[in-house]
Amino acid sequence: MSELRDAALKSKAWPFEEARKLVKRYEKQAPAKGHVLFETGYGPSGLPHIGTFGEVARTTMIRRAFELISDIPTRLICFSDDMDGMRKVPENVPNQELLHENIQKPLTAVPDPFGEYDSFGDHNNAMLRRFLDTFGFEYEFYSATEFYKSGQFDEVLKRAVERYDDVMKVMLKSLREERQQTYSIFLPIHPETGRVLYVPMKEVNATDYTITFDDEDGREWTLPVTGGNVKLQWKPDFGARWAALDVDFEMYGKDHSTNTPIYDRICEILGGKKPEHFTYELFLDENGEKISKSKGNGLTIDEWLTYASTESLSYFMYQKPKTAKRMHFDVIPKAVDEYHQQLRAFEGQDAAQKVNNPVWHIHNGNPPASTMVVPFSMLLNLASVSGAEDTETMWGFIRRYAPEASPETNADMDQAAGFAVRYYNDFVKPTKVFRAPTDLEREALQELRDKLAVWDGGLDAEELQGLVFSVGRERFDPMRDWFKALYEVLLGASQGPRFGGFIALYGVEETIALIDKALAGELG
Repeated sequence: MSELRDAALKSKAWPFEEARKLVKRYEKQAPAKGHVLFETGYGPSGLPHIGTFGEVARTTMIRRAFELISDIPTRLICFSDDMDGMRKVPENVPNQELLHENIQKPLTAVPDPFGEYDSFGDHNNAMLRRFLDTFGFEYEFYSATEFYKSGQFDEVLKRAVERYDDVMKVMLKSLREERQQTYSIFLPIHPETGRVLYVPMKEVNATDYTITFDDEDGREWTLPVTGGNVKLQWKPDFGARWAALDVDFEMYGKDHSTNTPIYDRICEILGGKKPEHFTYELFLDENGEKISKSKGNGLTIDEWLTYASTESLSYFMYQKPKTAKRMHFDVIPKAVDEYHQQLRAFEGQDAAQKVNNPVWHIHNGNPPASTMVVPFSMLLNLASVSGAEDTETMWGFIRRYAPEASPETNADMDQAAGFAVRYYNDFVKPTKVFRAPTDLEREALQELRDKLAVWDGGLDAEELQGLVFSVGRERFDPMRDWFKALYEVLLGASQGPRFGGFIALYGVEETIALIDKALAGELG
């Protein structure tokens, strides 16, 4: 352990870099609360999307990195802002009319359009928790509604009344003049309509901790700020929550980064110590647009898990968090194959290399051995040329390539074979475009076919790759034109696996038959 800790203290892996900042925070004195508190926030205005998972996964990676280099206990809170008013109706949920009738009500006061939970907020919280539980995250779930109504927030809310002018000063600097005229950090919940009101304050009373305001109809109301009658605007809420919970670390997307000084200052005004932060770049859809819960664009959590393992998603989240990432189906095969490459490398690495390997962070220092004997990208090509509709067909080829492999002993492989069949049928098959070979390509394919017909070298992938290479070497410059031709003519794709490995997996006779079909014009 000491060897790993020493390596971690020098590691340039980003989770360790962030963890070391937290160690410095408590170099002189351990936290009075007895633990370091990590928090991640969630706005349940729509169904959970993949970015939400990314935030919890990355926070957990930093938490585990901290635990290796420090002996201070840790906690992770997943905080749902479910008391926010529903300002617009998400486009990708049913019963739109029902939701429109409840606009501006707290999400936990809006009926569940799916009819499964007490409210829309409860439904979306359940979706989030279900997914986090699937991944085995260790976290505590906090609901803003419960936090406000139970009294846990009361002390900080009272402090916000007492220091109202100071907090308002911070906020007003960030607002346009027109907005300044009506802005208040407090949002009352209307006692009759239940809607969250965006109205100016007539009085903020530090004697009895009440606010007085006029509603939209001009009627005056006075409400206590405690007990869930009032919530804070989202920016003050951020800083107030840090102060109330004594949060040590929170990460958020780049779209929040300009607000960081506001959150920090409000936290300090309300008696807290600003936490450490980490700002990550945003997730984009295939068109380069920001992924949005309300639009439902980009990949969903369930969509990724339909075509690949949970670990491959964690691997994707680990990679370059400060670089904007496109989240679409084409990134899945690469993530799967790179994840397994790192698993295979881990076993032979020293301590310094291990703590820099993504799989250390994905599996909290204890990654499993990979049982993938064939890359996922090659399985996709196999599913393509064999027209595989089930894993049994795939295993017929896999066993010939790796006789010692089986669904029982190679669980990764079995799972990936099923994913490959599904992925092929849903994404590859509809977009396959075969083309006829040029005269030069036809000549090369004929020679490859003839050499395979007399091949007696067995199914050695490297030797078969050498054979394929030798056929193209005299005809193509650059050589990638030859491999591109093989993919486009034989596989109907613009790129593919090492072709020698593909022949070894698919079979020499089967590859000969495939070339014959291409030369006869039967593939297109």
